[in-house]
Amino acid sequence: MLRCTLAVLFLLTPIAATRAEAPRETISVHSRQITEFKVGSEATTFGALEFVGGIEMTSANRLFGALSAIRFRPGGNSFVAVMDTGHWIEGAVIRDEAGRLAGLTDLIATSMTDANGVAQHEKWKVDSEGLALRQGEVIVSFEQSPRVDIYPDPGFSSSPPIGQLSLPFPATELRKNGGLEMLAIAPKDGPLAGAAIVVSERSVDEEDNLLAGILEGPMRGTFTVVRNDPYAVTDGAFLPSGDLLLLERRFNLASGLGMRIRRIPAAEIRPGAVVDGEVLLEADMGYQIDNMEGLDVVTTPGGETRLILVSDDNHSILERNLMLEFRLGAYSN
Repeated sequence: MLRCTLAVLFLLTPIAATRAEAPRETISVHSRQITEFKVGSEATTFGALEFVGGIEMTSANRLFGALSAIRFRPGGNSFVAVMDTGHWIEGAVIRDEAGRLAGLTDLIATSMTDANGVAQHEKWKVDSEGLALRQGEVIVSFEQSPRVDIYPDPGFSSSPPIGQLSLPFPATELRKNGGLEMLAIAPKDGPLAGAAIVVSERSVDEEDNLLAGILEGPMRGTFTVVRNDPYAVTDGAFLPSGDLLLLERRFNLASGLGMRIRRIPAAEIRPGAVVDGEVLLEADMGYQIDNMEGLDVVTTPGGETRLILVSDDNHSILERNLMLEFRLGAYSN
């Protein structure tokens, strides 16, 4: 077991010159390596995915946690994440000599600000669930107050939003606690030409399919995703091929907690379509999972395609903060 201690600076942007400077706080976080995905098994291959490793992150400070989405910078080490409490998290991963996840470093947490540069603390206003990065922009989707805001990059953590992407369907069709959950940017050279895509968590149309939208470009419009109860979409990311991976979670008293990853073919994503796809991975509490909320696709310097997942502990002692990494087989990219 490898333990890493790191510092997280909790920054709150001052909201007016006449008010006292917002408090800053150092948070001690410990990382414990996870070496097996299936509990009690040395197996590493799960369908098209190979488990590379993971970490469990704990802290005595209640401010740490609630990760809802994560995006890695080119190279796959530095990342940006959002918490559903309305905070940015910036940092980088630490790897051991074998290249496996071992911890995190250089973490900085900052409160998001509204259009007036005011730090927001009301949960319904800052329930940030989806995150995407592209040249010059960091884009965030919010659930309870449904919107998709654009921030400048660099400078997003200290800036109010500089723009907004409109939805191709009425926001009134979104459920209060089941709205915009996944936000991803399609490959520039694919059929969606680099457009931002959203998928709702549990908001459905008359056919009980999940509402989804292409927010930009010549294919802008609404499509839907086949809903498989009790699963709900929590995040997603595009593969280099243009296929979309959806991370889904389930929880009920009968079957407990579970997660799966579904692959949606690129050619099927278009206005008016109802899309579905094969399940690449499905896991229950017999595996090292928790409330899995974030997924990103990373291309390593060596050309491998990796999937990195994070969980949201909801600031509860009954849940864990996890980061898991998988390698996608070359034939599946």
